[in-house]
Amino acid sequence: MDFTSQTKLIKLILFGIFLAFSGCSSPEEGAGENDISDFSETLPEPVDFDLDKIKERGTLIALIDNNSFSYFLYQGKPLGFEYELLATMAAKIGVKLQIEVEKDLNKLFERLLNGEGDVIAHNLTVTKERKEYVAFTDPFIYTKQVLIQRKPANWQTKKSHEIEKEMIRNAVDLIGKEVTVRARSSFYKRLENLSEEIGGDIVIVEASSGVETEELIDRVASGEISYTIADKNIANMTAAFYREIDDKTELTTDQQIAWAVRPNSTELLTSLNSNLRILKRGPIFNVLYKKYFNPGNLRLFRQENFKDSIKSISPYDDLIKSYSENIQWDWKLLTAQIYRESRFNPTARSSRGAIGLMQVMPQTGQQFGVQPNDLTNPEKNILAGTKFIDYLESIWHDKVEDSVERIKFVLASYNVGQGHVLDARRLAKKYGDNPEIWDNHVAEWIKKKSYRKYYTDPVVQFGYCRGIEPYLYVQDIEDLYKAYTQLVEPPKW
Repeated sequence: MDFTSQTKLIKLILFGIFLAFSGCSSPEEGAGENDISDFSETLPEPVDFDLDKIKERGTLIALIDNNSFSYFLYQGKPLGFEYELLATMAAKIGVKLQIEVEKDLNKLFERLLNGEGDVIAHNLTVTKERKEYVAFTDPFIYTKQVLIQRKPANWQTKKSHEIEKEMIRNAVDLIGKEVTVRARSSFYKRLENLSEEIGGDIVIVEASSGVETEELIDRVASGEISYTIADKNIANMTAAFYREIDDKTELTTDQQIAWAVRPNSTELLTSLNSNLRILKRGPIFNVLYKKYFNPGNLRLFRQENFKDSIKSISPYDDLIKSYSENIQWDWKLLTAQIYRESRFNPTARSSRGAIGLMQVMPQTGQQFGVQPNDLTNPEKNILAGTKFIDYLESIWHDKVEDSVERIKFVLASYNVGQGHVLDARRLAKKYGDNPEIWDNHVAEWIKKKSYRKYYTDPVVQFGYCRGIEPYLYVQDIEDLYKAYTQLVEPPKW
């Protein structure tokens, strides 16, 4: 991962986290967003990059939407139904999952076909038109499109039959009405077809492509717009927040929801389908589904101010931002390290005696002016941790020229000590790898320091090391930092 990569700010909506943890009865009425239907006539030819090359690269790249059920950030940890399902899939294939957030509907299929992604996990509706450009996995959830409308004024004082008389239940009654839907969406396509079916024009108002369906539901609830369309399960969940919303009018039959791959990625498609079938026969699929669509989880997260997640990751962001400037790190990188160390628990204690947010050893804290009893204080702990990082930076400054690579050496040293990392550098140099590059070079030798052949090598000065720990430590922080970069705000450098 490139720590300095710039990513697009992804807008999360206020009640997104709530929707992700609201419920419907079963996966047969699932989480399809149905937001992509029209294809550009200038789509590229699909690159030749099937499962064999994906395994050789070592990563499965998934193009996914940051929304209330697929992929989002909660308490510093990436979560989501599709995110976890994809991670399970990648593990079964034997590769690492790489998430690429893509909300621009015009770019989504282009990125798949030109090789920037391997699978689209946007809960696409399977249509004949789309099959001309992509190959779909077996459908794993189903949904319908429903009309979102407000109940009449003073509906609380009216009887059910009185409310019902004022609701649109027949699509014909939409003739001449304004219905706002996301631009270039399958909702838009459905309204076009529906106008033909009912013999009259529905006034279709296009919202920008960056507007989420959930946001349009919110606009209906507030009275800003009159109608929109949503997937039935999303609409049902929304009812838990907007009692004034009605979502009973169905506009489609059941629709198949699936992932999409390049049409020439036949081996990948076979693998995904095989693993999906296995998952659906076992407990994992239903466990994940219930995790993200169980109404009981709604109460658990009701206290969260999810809107703040646009710029906030932890309760300590202000402190982290302040102290990250001292070490010239992006604050989200330091936050990723702190999450990896303590899950943001300021009183965390390890079996080795490390304390607090950054798991500072008492002697290390004292070295940088923080007494052991003060290490549970978030600010003092971050002070000690960042001073230690600055110290490690001074050690590696003249040894690793590239600043991005140097961060990885610093992180590994923070985890296991600079002596073992220096040993790994010496091994890398001896056996022909680059001692100034971490991934696939020094990282591989830190792992091998747990083998007698290498920890007894004459160039090794610090002996045995359980090298898989610093190896995964750096990898985990890299992955988490990338997630923060995509889900929160872009890095400053």
